[in-house]
Amino acid sequence: MRLAVSKRMFRSAVKYMVGGVNSPVRSFKSVGGNPLFIAQGKGSRVVDVDGNAYVDYVMSWGALILGHAHQSVTMAVCGALKTGTSFGAPTAQEVEFSRMLCKAIPSVERVRLVNSGTEAVMSAIRVSRGYTGKNKIIKFEGCYHGHYDGLLVKAGSGAATLGIPDSAGVPSGLSRETIVCPYNDIDAVYTVVRKYHNEIACIIVEPVAANMGVVEPHGNFLSGLRELSDRYGIVLIFDEVICGFRFCYGGVQKLFGITPDMTCLGKIIGGGLPIGAYGGKKEIMEYVAPVGPVYQAGTLAGNPLAVSAGIAVLRELQKKDYSALAVQTAFVCSGLGNIFRKYGIPHTINNKGSLFTLFFYPGEINNYSAAGKSDTKVFSEYFWAMLKEGVYLPPSQFEAQFFSFSHSPRDIQKTLAAHEKAAWTLAHSSS
Repeated sequence: MRLAVSKRMFRSAVKYMVGGVNSPVRSFKSVGGNPLFIAQGKGSRVVDVDGNAYVDYVMSWGALILGHAHQSVTMAVCGALKTGTSFGAPTAQEVEFSRMLCKAIPSVERVRLVNSGTEAVMSAIRVSRGYTGKNKIIKFEGCYHGHYDGLLVKAGSGAATLGIPDSAGVPSGLSRETIVCPYNDIDAVYTVVRKYHNEIACIIVEPVAANMGVVEPHGNFLSGLRELSDRYGIVLIFDEVICGFRFCYGGVQKLFGITPDMTCLGKIIGGGLPIGAYGGKKEIMEYVAPVGPVYQAGTLAGNPLAVSAGIAVLRELQKKDYSALAVQTAFVCSGLGNIFRKYGIPHTINNKGSLFTLFFYPGEINNYSAAGKSDTKVFSEYFWAMLKEGVYLPPSQFEAQFFSFSHSPRDIQKTLAAHEKAAWTLAHSSS
């Protein structure tokens, strides 16, 4: 595997870009070594600047459920490009795209387009505060909602805690308005809500927690959040930036049969272009300017290139068989489990729909604390072994791996063969 050009580019990048990257996980800091610089992608494959080809399971962090450079998406973007890149004015495309989102997602009666998942989340929280007149919010350990100041907090000891900053530059006064509870612990949420319900504007949650290893909600966790929100006049927000349109056409809320008050979207709805959206009940969304008193705006919101890509993606996804994609993913997870058992390597695989995460830890992973017990050193060794075999995994232990509709039986065969070789290497390097 040749990486000379990527290494040279990274040496140049660090002279001009902070850390040589524009998003921290791309730096490969979690796995060591220098990052790959990608030159092109098509379908399920990417090629780096050194000419190495890989089966891709990053897929732009889940955004490319149709695969790289999908013909319908690229044609839509090229068509929109001919008429102009931005107008700062309403367009027919954004109306059609918004109509499709409202029709697809149970909770969305009105929608506002933005430019990223982070922007969607921060806007939804602002609206919930304006709507309720309250300031505190509840989030959960291990659920990532973008780099919004009020959500970059971590939990301390105990079942739940008022947040303390998890990043420099976040005012402690702001983070104290964020209460962090353990994911999948509805009793902890009951305790917090009973104490602070007169101050809590919203509860925000990833209904499937993709950023700590594809952790599913257990038992009455989501239904309990819905019941508490109804009882105390709290806005329930589902962050479906990753899981929206990932498990079915629409939100994962369709699968669970639980309708939040607001939903945040991103990733898939842009087809690889920067876009996000937040929406919800009409009575809540009409607090947003120009109808209501909550201000939120964006020059590039509803950008014609991004919404044209989004329309193309949604039209394609309406025709897709999500159950077949889930079966494909489960097949690979089963094969991977067999390989690890063969070599006696302790592991756990979390899988939901077309997402999965491999942990080098032999117990159940159902919350942030359990995920943190996985052996990140072993994962780093495994990551590089897989890369040498032509399979590109997310360069972080806790990120999900993403299947797409472009992954083929040949890709699966290559992936399992790569896992076999990597597992052999891992078993013999530790013996």
